[in-house]
Amino acid sequence: MIKAEYCRAMARYNAWQNSGLRDAMAALPENDLTADRGAFFGSILGTANHLLWGDTMWMSRFADWEPPTKAGRDSTAYHPDPASWSQARKEADERIVFWADALSDADLEGELTWYSGSAGKTLNKAKAVCVAQFFNHQTHHRGQIHKMLTEIGYRPIDTDFFLMP
Repeated sequence: MIKAEYCRAMARYNAWQNSGLRDAMAALPENDLTADRGAFFGSILGTANHLLWGDTMWMSRFADWEPPTKAGRDSTAYHPDPASWSQARKEADERIVFWADALSDADLEGELTWYSGSAGKTLNKAKAVCVAQFFNHQTHHRGQIHKMLTEIGYRPIDTDFFLMP
């Protein structure tokens, strides 16, 4: 389904996009970041927190990361303020790139079994499907954040994969 090289490219893309998101969030007043904008996870910061929470949860399944200490229902409050979120996001992106750089195609074979709190049951899926979900989840929620930023007049960086430096 996917290869290790895809994971390396997506990890770099993720880090690039999140760098732009960190810049955007640093340029805006906190009330713009925390205002409920009607998105599924409420605010820009809430959605960014959920995304980082999800990345951390998936990486606890793929690698030797500690899972988040907050439950999924509390993912929007994963980090209390934009500065702590930004630092944690930067560190997570560096670790994700490191993980992806070490992957081999064989690492993506086989099954992954885990308990999903959101599904309320133990799941078993192909590792490659789970890794594809991991990267898709990032892109999906950054798209929501991109929309919220655009609505308040901020112009985020381009999101086209082919424009990645």
